[in-house]
Amino acid sequence: MHFDYSDRSKDYQKRVSDFMDKYVYEGNETYERQHAEFGPGEGRWKVPPIIDELKDKAKAEGLWNMFHPNKKWGPGLSNADYAPIAELTGRCLIAPEVFNCAAPDTGNMEVLMQYGSPAQQEQWLEPLLEGKIRSAFLMTEPQVASSDATNIETDIRLDGDEYVINGRKWWSSGAGDPRCKIFIVMGKTDASAQRHVQQSQILVPSDAPGVKILRHLPVFGYDDAPHGHMEVELKDVRVPKENLILGEGRGFEIAQGRLGPGRIHHCMRTIGAAEVALEKMVKRILTREVFGKPIYKHSIWEQRVAEARIDIEMTRLLTLKAAWMMDTVGNKVAQGEIAMIKVAAPRVALKIIDDAIQAHGGAGVTTEFGLAKAYSGIRTLRLADGPDEVHCRAIARIEFKKYSNAV
Repeated sequence: MHFDYSDRSKDYQKRVSDFMDKYVYEGNETYERQHAEFGPGEGRWKVPPIIDELKDKAKAEGLWNMFHPNKKWGPGLSNADYAPIAELTGRCLIAPEVFNCAAPDTGNMEVLMQYGSPAQQEQWLEPLLEGKIRSAFLMTEPQVASSDATNIETDIRLDGDEYVINGRKWWSSGAGDPRCKIFIVMGKTDASAQRHVQQSQILVPSDAPGVKILRHLPVFGYDDAPHGHMEVELKDVRVPKENLILGEGRGFEIAQGRLGPGRIHHCMRTIGAAEVALEKMVKRILTREVFGKPIYKHSIWEQRVAEARIDIEMTRLLTLKAAWMMDTVGNKVAQGEIAMIKVAAPRVALKIIDDAIQAHGGAGVTTEFGLAKAYSGIRTLRLADGPDEVHCRAIARIEFKKYSNAV
């Protein structure tokens, strides 16, 4: 692979970086202030108006839907071109949404782009691409170990011209947003079929009768409002049979197509968050003294800063390799690299954020510097889109296959 970005990627990187310097970082402060002014309780689930203002500006400048490599849906950047842009957006909490490149919408748009019918695309994909609505992906369930998706119990049963859905989901990220209008729900249409063709995915409007949000699930005490991670009950929910995506038994196929690009995006944003944490750590230790000398002159901090830089560079290169392979040989061939970055990026970022917290002392665990919130969000990534153990299992199996004939 080439160790340089394309001219087109460089152009977008500069434009995104300039836009963030001009609007987004200051806009994030406005976002926090506006959100706080809404007050507690139900006010937490209102969307600060600055978001739509920034989205309109980004769209006007052509910095919109940059995540998809097909020119039909966006500017047509390859995964390798987009990866450093995703890193830039990972430096600020609101940035992915500002550019309409935020999870879970990107993954849900991928599903509708690749597998949706023309009618499904017209009804749900187009408003998502325009940033007019948001969405959620409902897979994980509280009653079963959902890291093995074959355990999922939600029932999707055909009844005449409708499917009837019954089940309970949780960690439904984005379902708390008042703009969330559509869920993609994964469940079983045929529990008697072979293990990996029992599952299907279906479109469920968030306001369909029988849909009930039971509660929000905080992450280390953060509610992540107005996005939120919700527990959702689906009780005798009826939707037209045309809402089924691709066909019965195609749920796993769809899930695999959805997750490859999403993992690249998550990992590059995570690297961006790690860079911010390293920057905060270095600035802190350069300006504080302990035991008669600046903190940075204590050898332990030289070691921590050096290891942080090494880890970031290694992880970035591995992620770029995965993106390059996805572009050149396809997601299936790149599955090992995709699994590796999904394990490596959050681990590296968490170590750096933890050191940054240590450098800030008691201030590091408050909301003052954003490090505690960054830690909570990225710690979740070691579980989201498959826990570390699932990815390590996949990596190990690839290694076993290399030498199975020698055993």
